[in-house]
Amino acid sequence: MAAVAGFRALGSKVPDWIWRVLRDPLAAGFCSRGPPGAGQSEPGQRLTSVRQQDGIRNIVLSNPKRKNVLSLAMLKSLRSDILHEAESKDLKVIIISAEGTVFSSGHDLKELTGERGPEYHTEVFQTCSEVMMLIQNHPVPVIAMVNGLATAAGCQLVASCDIAVASEKSSFATPGVNIGLFCSTPGVALARAIPRKVALKMLFTGDPISAQEALLHGLLSRVVPEEQLEEETMRIARKIASLSRPVVSLGKAAFYKQVHQDLRTAYHLTSQTMVDSAALQDGQEGIKAFIQKRKPVWSQ
Repeated sequence: MAAVAGFRALGSKVPDWIWRVLRDPLAAGFCSRGPPGAGQSEPGQRLTSVRQQDGIRNIVLSNPKRKNVLSLAMLKSLRSDILHEAESKDLKVIIISAEGTVFSSGHDLKELTGERGPEYHTEVFQTCSEVMMLIQNHPVPVIAMVNGLATAAGCQLVASCDIAVASEKSSFATPGVNIGLFCSTPGVALARAIPRKVALKMLFTGDPISAQEALLHGLLSRVVPEEQLEEETMRIARKIASLSRPVVSLGKAAFYKQVHQDLRTAYHLTSQTMVDSAALQDGQEGIKAFIQKRKPVWSQ
């Protein structure tokens, strides 16, 4: 239970929703009884697809005809795919990408009509929020690979990932204000990824920004030509996959814990994390390998 261990090592309270998933993922609605990608609303409909090799799990949003809309079924399928064997030592990094020219157009507006009612709307937004929090709280890094337009909750998904790589043709927007539905939940992820004034301009106007603008402001990690997108994303993923999972997991949890603390608290927290990391089997292996001028042999 690396996710729980990470919270405990950092002296943090484990969120209730994570406990619900770990105790009874089926009852919590976090995964289906079928294989990854089984959260579909219609028989035979494949909303996400998954493949995993050499520690790298590729999750693909697979509803291009509907612009990879983040319907409730899509969100549940994505959640299931992210959580599937999350504690496995064979999983080192996750990549989220999409079929088609649109990464994701955000929530399914047909699910937000008055006929659905507030209880259904609450489930949609709570599920979406849980998916976004799950990415940050997941024990392995999550990379967004974007090749096209990412709007509203789709932009939120990109902003929530630990690393984001995009093609030059990609663009990003939070246009909800134009249809009377301000992008408040996407604003949570945006405000934590880019400067406030940039985020508010996107939220108040709904105007898109280019991939280069997104890179400049910190929404993206890298921008490359479309033909180099997969190669560059896989290069980053393979590098992470070659490293110690326990070390990376502890480091990820510590980073997000300290980033909003005051300076003194942040240094106190991360100093203890360094002590904990040095106590890990892989921590000692890495130190010995460096001193002995050899490659480390990681436990995971």
